[in-house]
Amino acid sequence: MELGWLVEGIVLLATAGLALIAVIAYITAKQPPSIYEYEDENLFLNDKKSVPSLHDPATRELSVVIPSYNEEERLPSMMNEALDYLEMRQKQDPSFTYEVIVVDDGSTDQTRKVALRYVKKYGSDKVRVLTLVRNRGKGAAVRMGVFYSRGKRILMADADGATKFKDIEKVEKGLESLQPWPEMMAIACGSRAHLEKDSIAQRSYFRTFLMHGFHFLVRFLCVKDIRDTQCGFKLLTREAASRTFSVLHIERWAFDVELLYIAQSFKIPISEIAVNWTEIEGSKLVPFWSWLQMGRDLLFIRLRYLTGAWKLDTTKLN
Repeated sequence: MELGWLVEGIVLLATAGLALIAVIAYITAKQPPSIYEYEDENLFLNDKKSVPSLHDPATRELSVVIPSYNEEERLPSMMNEALDYLEMRQKQDPSFTYEVIVVDDGSTDQTRKVALRYVKKYGSDKVRVLTLVRNRGKGAAVRMGVFYSRGKRILMADADGATKFKDIEKVEKGLESLQPWPEMMAIACGSRAHLEKDSIAQRSYFRTFLMHGFHFLVRFLCVKDIRDTQCGFKLLTREAASRTFSVLHIERWAFDVELLYIAQSFKIPISEIAVNWTEIEGSKLVPFWSWLQMGRDLLFIRLRYLTGAWKLDTTKLN
């Protein structure tokens, strides 16, 4: 009898706790943040003209968006690899046009100066630099770059160069495999899931526990059937980028999860493609605190959409 009362008390306490969290999530929910907070953020550093819009017709085949926060040391290697590949591809096919957009997320080092060197070398039409006045997070930086891109397809790529840039060809094939695209929308995600066993062997038990816990929460709360939501190598059609990024809320690490949650809600087809990936020193991810923040964001993503604090208009899909 006493055990029954104890169990009932625990259930009631847990229910009350979840209800309280749901109320907090609802009250603190904000609508999608503005693309920029300061006037200077709607200008390219290398070209003081107003930036283009994602809602304009595409004028390039490919846009590459690189969010960068204090990346003066790692960015050159990534940029060299990416631009060597893109230049080679353009020489092989003159009709192939591209742009690389580096978004400086309020860096306190020489990141923007490093990026501007590539503008000088390749020209302001091929390399463009945007800046956030203060650090807002990777999601905010990617969103800004995507909204001001000109490509038919838009690639998100991390500044550390952990994914081999040539693997864009694999991701492009994955995107093509989804045709016919509904309303020209499709997403292909680079994935490191095939490397999980090797990475576990190199991680501590604690980090492995955190990784599995995060993956469980992603699958349970938000995104089904995608094994690796956090790989920074994602390719979107312009239409898919417009539909998803227009309603994106999360500005930090968990933005990938909300992005894919939105895509699945809109029934946008998604493919997951294995890519070559190497861990590069200098990660901004703090194992415990960053994962704790992402766990909170995952719970709030689910609760805010569930309670209607955040809404998606999917009626025309029915």
